[in-house]
Amino acid sequence: MNCINRSFLTTCVLFALCVSTCLGHFRPIPMKINTNEKQKSFYYQASNETHLQNIQAITSSGVNAEAYFSFDGKRLSFQAIRSPLGDTHPCDQIYTMNIDGSNIQLVSTGNGRDTCSYFTPDGNNVIYSSTQGGVNGEIGGPCPPIPDMNSGYLWPVYKSMNVYSVNLQTKQVTRLTNTDGYDAETTLSPNGKHVVFTSDRDGDLELYLADLNFTNIRRMTYSPGYDGGAFFSFDSNKLVWRANRPLGDDLTDYLNLLSLGLVAPVDMQIYVMLDINNPYSVVQLTNNNGVNFAPFFLPGDTGVIFSSNMHDPTGGDFQLYTVDLNGNNLQRITYDGSFNYFPMFSPNGQTLVWASNRNTQNPQDMNIMTATWVS
Repeated sequence: MNCINRSFLTTCVLFALCVSTCLGHFRPIPMKINTNEKQKSFYYQASNETHLQNIQAITSSGVNAEAYFSFDGKRLSFQAIRSPLGDTHPCDQIYTMNIDGSNIQLVSTGNGRDTCSYFTPDGNNVIYSSTQGGVNGEIGGPCPPIPDMNSGYLWPVYKSMNVYSVNLQTKQVTRLTNTDGYDAETTLSPNGKHVVFTSDRDGDLELYLADLNFTNIRRMTYSPGYDGGAFFSFDSNKLVWRANRPLGDDLTDYLNLLSLGLVAPVDMQIYVMLDINNPYSVVQLTNNNGVNFAPFFLPGDTGVIFSSNMHDPTGGDFQLYTVDLNGNNLQRITYDGSFNYFPMFSPNGQTLVWASNRNTQNPQDMNIMTATWVS
């Protein structure tokens, strides 16, 4: 179940929750209540989550995910379905908040389905992808349709998904891509010079590198299959992402589905490009029977952290793992909750943020978690 056509995140999460019957392999240890925050709840940590300290949930309701740090490390952008907007428009929208969970603000238009938000280096804008332009480019519209799950577990590849930028002061929205197809999963390099994103503009879902204003676009991957969810290394010279590499009949099925605007999330593995100036410097880091996604570089670019169900390949229990850049030294990081995903480190490498269903009161909720990282 690698869900991560990231625009379809929430449906994927709910599916995982439905198929998962394990709500944590280890008995949780109650942590302190944070009385300084509006959300007062117990924070739990499994006894063998030794790389994490001071775990706390900084959201308390709704389906919240994909929280990414601003360049100064003081704020987070994230996507969510949360009240009151989510009560009438049950599609992900883009929000910002302080790293303690305070001052949550809706920053997208409230139209269409949004995903993949990232602060610009100056902190004045947030770049995100959305179907809000519809087929004619005018801002507006309801939630786009989702695939019929009776035909199997599928993700939509929305042709109306484009990249936008919103000014946080003026609320002005600027469209950054104008191709007739899927443009999404955008992240920025720590040096503030480049973006990487996924697009089907050449007939397949591939990675593309561009300048911050989406000029000088160059294709980075060429193997058939879904390449997506890429992030830059701390030194801005490497990329990590997840991909599937279908062959034979599987490739035929993949291409047929893609022509219908659909993909089936199967056999996702983690790849790293060790030099963005050398597209051939690719190393496959995982090779297991599970679904592996949402990779991010470890501090110092010594390895990557990612989400996987490799311990439960036929189920929906996803936990965080780390692995070195040569594919060695695989370690499991999380044990509590049945869905831990989208990890990201703060710019100084000291804080990990991720999404999890640990200790949620509503079984369909997902919260944004933070923890101090212990190497």
